[in-house]
Amino acid sequence: MIDYLFVRGFVILAANVRLQYLELDVVARRGPLAVIVEVRTRGTTAWEKSLASLNGKKQMRILRAADRLWRSTLSKIASIERLRIDVAAVTFDGPATYVEYIEGALSA
Repeated sequence: MIDYLFVRGFVILAANVRLQYLELDVVARRGPLAVIVEVRTRGTTAWEKSLASLNGKKQMRILRAADRLWRSTLSKIASIERLRIDVAAVTFDGPATYVEYIEGALSA
């Protein structure tokens, strides 16, 4: 996922960010935009697809963590003006990897 974002012009700020009991997969930025990326992975034989695994409880935890990160760190960086939450659904099919990337997938 890091390479996927890097190719699209993002600078990776952190990965696997722990905020007490909350966790964010990837924090990146491109210019004045900070992006939190929730990465959901599944194999082709999984019962549910990657995006289906993002239930309401998980969404609320991501939003809570994003709010906490914004208040504690990101809002204090003068060159960062806004925050977006994206979701990357990654499917592994043998040697192939497929990424479905959804910008602005979650909002408060």
